Amino acid sequence: MTNDILSKVRSEFGVALARLDDELKKIRTGRAHSSMLDGIMVTAYGAEMPLVAVGTVSAPEAQLLQITPFDAGNLQAVAQAIRDNQSLGLNPVDDGRVIRIQVPALTTERREQLVKQLSDKSEECMVRMRAARHEGLKEAKKAKEDKAISQDDEHRLEKQVDDAIAEMKTRVESTISAKEKEILTL
Repeated sequence: MTNDILSKVRSEFGVALARLDDELKKIRTGRAHSSMLDGIMVTAYGAEMPLVAVGTVSAPEAQLLQITPFDAGNLQAVAQAIRDNQSLGLNPVDDGRVIRIQVPALTTERREQLVKQLSDKSEECMVRMRAARHEGLKEAKKAKEDKAISQDDEHRLEKQVDDAIAEMKTRVESTISAKEKEILTL
């Protein structure tokens, strides 16, 4: 019973960390990379679709992104979707076949804003982990009240969960500091 609860909590921690990694991929670091556009939704064929479903995204140069729509009729919709995403601050240019986006170098002020975003993303991840911890401990308490586990098992589980969250917090901090270093490097 305690192993089930612990594995469930660890699984939730893993989901929170994976989500943090996905969010960090979207934060630009001054170099162009295709995952910068992962969250873009394009209105094509009468429905909202992810950008990767309507075209190919590549980074042929360090400061350039290139999007090749599968259907040239979606060219304007793709460009508009990128323009409408204010958090990216990118201006796409199309030549009738492909869309090119020049990724401007980050200013010091923008770098500082991105570092603040990192701390927000880190806190969101930790909130998810603390919620998973709380749910796991609540489950353990209920199991103890139902006499499915002993009080010693409950305390042991609590310590294991606390150790797991401490380990995950260290991983989150190292991931965030690596991304921060990447952003602040000129």
